[in-house]
Amino acid sequence: MSPEITPNDTPIETPDPGQSKAMKALKVVLPLAVLAGLGMFFYYRNRVSTDDAQVDGHLVPISSKVYGNVGKVLVEDNQPVKEGQSLVDLDPRDLQAKVDQARAALVQAQSQVEVAKAEHLRATVSYAQAKGSDLEAAQATLEARRSSYEKAKVDYQRMTPLAERQEISALSYDAYRNQAEVNEGEWKVAQRRLNSLRQEAEARKANVAAQEARLAQAQAGIAQAKANLEALELQLSYTRITAPVEGVVTRKFVETGQVVQPGQGMMTLVPLHQTWITANYKETQLAKVHPGQEVEIKVDMNGMVLKGKVDSIAGSTGARMSLLPPENAVGNFVKVVQRIPVKIRIDEEDAKKVQLRPGMNVEATILTK
Repeated sequence: MSPEITPNDTPIETPDPGQSKAMKALKVVLPLAVLAGLGMFFYYRNRVSTDDAQVDGHLVPISSKVYGNVGKVLVEDNQPVKEGQSLVDLDPRDLQAKVDQARAALVQAQSQVEVAKAEHLRATVSYAQAKGSDLEAAQATLEARRSSYEKAKVDYQRMTPLAERQEISALSYDAYRNQAEVNEGEWKVAQRRLNSLRQEAEARKANVAAQEARLAQAQAGIAQAKANLEALELQLSYTRITAPVEGVVTRKFVETGQVVQPGQGMMTLVPLHQTWITANYKETQLAKVHPGQEVEIKVDMNGMVLKGKVDSIAGSTGARMSLLPPENAVGNFVKVVQRIPVKIRIDEEDAKKVQLRPGMNVEATILTK
């Protein structure tokens, strides 16, 4: 017979200590993981980030405005310069000689104006004299000669009946007739004199107009000489090439003794105090992005985090503005998510904390809420 098993004889299972610890750990870790996941979700749902972001800035090319020989190069590569600081000096002797010639031409033009003024004054006085006293005297003489002629004519006509009746001698009658003829001749001479003076006055008036034209031409010559002088002095000032902005010299490729042409590049200035961030975001990230939103900028060089704001969003994708834009009208088209540049301004106070150079890599995170 088999032994009879009683309830008291049933084996009791003892819990595994390791399994008990795992359950306790799971009960603690699982809520923490859920909380961490929720925290990450709420933290990142209003943030869009990209590591395709670089520091951008102005590149100021420095070139020559005039033809010349480089006399001195006053800066070196990577040297910081101030606005207005001399960078390159060209040999000014050729342009200085032209400036001296232009100054001499200006003096000559001024002397020609003085001569023209004197001639104009002389012509004006002569015309005034011909139109005034000479003409008035000739008019008065004509009136006197006309009066004398009319009196002599009347006397002659009065004596004619008397002579016909032989009441006066033929000698006296001839005297009256001769006197009338003489006065008539004098009257006609006075008329011709007056007409001659009137013609002379017109001629002197025309001479005044001619002298006025010559004076205007001489004054125009002064204006032209001044303009030539100012243009050459301006070109002479271009022989000293200065920095238009504060920045750092880079890509210097000009040397002493080199002959440069107008427009030929010499170096480039980079104003490090005028930088911004160009971040290339995926088009799917920009649904809630707009200008004015805050941005966190992490600098790869030192890990520093700077504050900024969205300035603007580009009007086209980067691919469309490239040298060879993609052509999608082909049979092997593959849809690719495009990136759109976003311009980000760095806060002024944060910009002073670190010196950023164009081309440096950063990570940009926009706070869209």
